[in-house]
Amino acid sequence: MTQAARASGSRPSRASFPLESPVARPQRARLWWEVGIVLGLSLGQSAVYSIFTIVQRLAAPTPLKDQSTQVNPSQSPTQWIDFTYQLLDIVFALMAVALVVYLLWMPGRSGLRRIGLDLTRPWRDLGAGAVLFLVIGIPGLALYAVGRSMGITVAVGTWPDPSYWWTAPILVLTAVRAALQEEVIMIGYLFARLTQLGWNSWWIIVVSALVRGSYHLYQGIGPFFGNAAMGILFGWCYRRWGRTAPLVVTHTLLDVVSFVGYPLAVALWPGVFAPAA
Repeated sequence: MTQAARASGSRPSRASFPLESPVARPQRARLWWEVGIVLGLSLGQSAVYSIFTIVQRLAAPTPLKDQSTQVNPSQSPTQWIDFTYQLLDIVFALMAVALVVYLLWMPGRSGLRRIGLDLTRPWRDLGAGAVLFLVIGIPGLALYAVGRSMGITVAVGTWPDPSYWWTAPILVLTAVRAALQEEVIMIGYLFARLTQLGWNSWWIIVVSALVRGSYHLYQGIGPFFGNAAMGILFGWCYRRWGRTAPLVVTHTLLDVVSFVGYPLAVALWPGVFAPAA
């Protein structure tokens, strides 16, 4: 704390967000184009397809509760081809993450450091991520169960062929991919750019959360609200902490439990988790 701060009795800021400053008006058009291109190549594209999917589902004669979707489907009956497709999906999805990290790069400051996805405080990030996982995990499971019972959520399967030795490791990698993709793009990148465009932090939180909910609409109405609520919490945490690392930890844990634990959930609660017939 500086002498001036001591003299005034003020406290240093506990949050490192926002670190960005609004850019001059002539630069804003370029940033808007950049944001549009990034979202169009990644999660914004997923949101558009997901919105179209939920329209189709609601228009279908089969109720939502009797519909199902597969998050990590097998892509070939041949094992090594299926494995290759699964791995390529992970690698190419991470290219969008690499792109935004590159776009956020500044001389003397990497894009990862800029969004707080580095190893400067690993134990604090792991601890905060684990606590956030406990806060979100049980309510999220309950929300899915309620959504299924209300008929506003489709049955979501998360396993490819369970007989393959590589299924569980691939699902763990898929969880890491999803966590990096969503938190780096929807939180780290989007918050940086929209702050530079002069947006209020709460507007950024709400818009990011709504986009997050939108690209989960293919799972039904319930997951839209659940993921939007998670997006608001994650946005608030990033606003407070200025780091995406704890959010990546939380998201990875949530998806690992959802993906790898899916067969156990089906065995224990078939009425909630079993795919629709």
